[in-house]
Amino acid sequence: MTGLDKIVDQILAEAKTEADRIIDQAQTQAKTIADESDAATEKSVRAIRAKADADVKNLDERMHSANDLYSRTATLAAKQAMIAKVIDLAYEKICSMDRKSYFGMLEKMIRKYALAQPGEICFSKADLDAMPLGYQMKIKAAAAEAGGSLTVSDTGRDIENGFILVYGGIEENCTIKAIFDASRDEMQDTVHALLYGKEA
Repeated sequence: MTGLDKIVDQILAEAKTEADRIIDQAQTQAKTIADESDAATEKSVRAIRAKADADVKNLDERMHSANDLYSRTATLAAKQAMIAKVIDLAYEKICSMDRKSYFGMLEKMIRKYALAQPGEICFSKADLDAMPLGYQMKIKAAAAEAGGSLTVSDTGRDIENGFILVYGGIEENCTIKAIFDASRDEMQDTVHALLYGKEA
């Protein structure tokens, strides 16, 4: 083998050695990059999974909260409807009283709402026509107990029931509907306590 061949062989051997070293180094770097990439991917996957789990938990909690709110709202609405129905039934019962009971109730109302001054009391035409004999004397006696006096108007008012008191041009609506409307909150509380006790 000539000297030139030896030099070529040596150069080739060194080149191969260098190539192997470069390939090994590249493979090591590639493995490092792949390992780092796998670790980063796994970390990302864990982060995504954790976020997804947290989102699912949050959504589940919100759904339970919404269901609970809906249930409580529906229950409250049902209770309010039942209370309103009881109050409406009470109003209907009062409106359908027999004549004696009805005028007896009106007398109690006059005692409660009459003022200690002269005034006028107005009824519906139907109540004026159905008024028991001697009832005007009861009205005057009830007004006198309050320290005032009441004159019964001969003109029937356009009201369903109850009466209107007029003092110095100022009218006080004492119809049963007006009293029910004014006392509705208090009646709702009373009916709620009767139906549901101390339950919220």
